[in-house]
Amino acid sequence: MTVLTIGSLRVNGATLHYEVRGRGPLLLLIPGGTGGAASFDGIADDLAAAYTVATYDPRGMARSTLDDPEAEQHVAEHADDAYRMLELLSPGEPALVLGVSSGAIAALHLLTALPERVARVVAHEPPVVEVLPDVAEHRVLIAHVQETLRTHGLMPAMAVFAAGLRKDADVTEPKDGLELPPRAAARADQTMGDLPYFVGRIVPGFMSYAPDVRRLEGLSDRLVLAGGQDSPGELPYRAAAFLAERLGTEFQHFPGGHVGLTTHPEEFGEHLRKILRDSGAEGQARERTAC
Repeated sequence: MTVLTIGSLRVNGATLHYEVRGRGPLLLLIPGGTGGAASFDGIADDLAAAYTVATYDPRGMARSTLDDPEAEQHVAEHADDAYRMLELLSPGEPALVLGVSSGAIAALHLLTALPERVARVVAHEPPVVEVLPDVAEHRVLIAHVQETLRTHGLMPAMAVFAAGLRKDADVTEPKDGLELPPRAAARADQTMGDLPYFVGRIVPGFMSYAPDVRRLEGLSDRLVLAGGQDSPGELPYRAAAFLAERLGTEFQHFPGGHVGLTTHPEEFGEHLRKILRDSGAEGQARERTAC
């Protein structure tokens, strides 16, 4: 059975809850806008057979508290939180990083700001809509979500947001009988609890972020951009795929859709391990750890 170590890390303006398990090169998992570290429960134990797996709740979510609950959220600050985790758990050594959704945006900024601390970043569907040619339309969407949240409340705002993410997507029927794994279903209350913060703070703060494409071009050998097999046409997928095209890099496909981590955890974890192994990042990180 995997031994789990739980701790807290004081950062600027917040206290982060984190969890560590396993042995080997450090693999930092940065979650998306809801669910926190628990969103990786379906893959963390299996990955811990080959890595030191670190997960954490981003500031303001789940068990990571803000000094000022009303503080605006910025990508650079969330990326700095990830850096502080690396400094705590792998001081001076480049680490492997997986970021999903908004966590993938934080991972991209971490790579551009501190490339010496990162051996490889796998970014799964970062919704970097600022790179898209129709960005003006998406800026209107984000403003509409915020106005709906202010005037009509959370669930109407979520409906507007969900519709905007699906706009121009391929018309497909949802798969019958798809059930969440038990641990994912048990997290539903926590996910719902994070939604007001996600919609009100993370969505406007992260979806207005413009990645440094020129900087990423020079670091593309350390970056794997990815999307879900069931996501083509959806906004986060489009943004990630367009960025990969801009960088001239291969776009990887993971099982499931935007939340494939939750719906297909075993397959998602297996594919992540394959990407890290095939890219050579796993061996490079292991050699550095052994030195």
